Amino acid sequence: MRDAFSRAITAAALADPKVLLLTGDHGYALFDEFRGRCPEQFINCGIAEQNMVGMAAGLAKAGYKPIVYGLACFIPVRVLEQIKLDVCYEGLPVVFIGDGAGVVYSALGSSHQSTEDIAVLRAIPGIDILSPCDDHEMDYAMEQALRFTRPVYVRMGKSDVPAVHAEACRAPLGDLLPARAGADGHTAFIATGSMVHAAVQLAQSLDDHAVWSAPCVKPLNVDQVRQLARRYARLVVLEEHNRIGGLGGAVAEIVAGLGGARASVLRLGIDDRFSQFNGSWDYLRREHGIDLEALRGQIAASANTAHD
Repeated sequence: MRDAFSRAITAAALADPKVLLLTGDHGYALFDEFRGRCPEQFINCGIAEQNMVGMAAGLAKAGYKPIVYGLACFIPVRVLEQIKLDVCYEGLPVVFIGDGAGVVYSALGSSHQSTEDIAVLRAIPGIDILSPCDDHEMDYAMEQALRFTRPVYVRMGKSDVPAVHAEACRAPLGDLLPARAGADGHTAFIATGSMVHAAVQLAQSLDDHAVWSAPCVKPLNVDQVRQLARRYARLVVLEEHNRIGGLGGAVAEIVAGLGGARASVLRLGIDDRFSQFNGSWDYLRREHGIDLEALRGQIAASANTAHD
């Protein structure tokens, strides 16, 4: 997925000299091709992320097309005020890339983990939030982002999970994409980022559940979510993010507005707490209860409660 991102920004810079890449002293190997082919369009702003966003805003006002790259714990969390006022308030076409979202930087502790980035940005007007799950969705996300029409945040989670889609993704911004076919009626999964592959694995081991991927968390196709809430008895939302304010919250808000018979919504993600220990990504998924075994247990417990 990181390779797809690198290819996309390099192609955009080669096609348009106004495309600039700003980094906060991160991502050197990732940007080898970009720096080699477009050295004048690469700016290392150093470990000064707030200043980097202000610089990007000024460049956008001057007619440039800035891409701002950093770890998700810094972009957007450290620079939230600058994103809000310097970029979104002005409606400037700046693309923000948050790499290593969720608990990917597991060994570095809570300071380098980002489980709140979707939540904090969802409440800021005028910014799109994209969360691709594989190379095909990354191509889709970058195609959307590199139109440079408004502020966009692209959330990169675990980059080496297996592919979900067999071919290129083509859909309007905000649409859920089918990741696995399943029978209508009982349960469907809606997932984003690294958890789409987990949802497919769960669906294969459980009943005939459909899986829908959300490469775009904001905007979200409200009509499509409403249709799924009428089509299924239960929607299970999975994300490598705090259960508060993420994709699960967005889906629940839409479904809550429906009258009559509608799906229940089970939000599966990270509890409202920090990581207790450091370790591998697989370890932290277990600690936070978003590994396959824990997810199966939560789904089964929810089903049993619904039947009581």
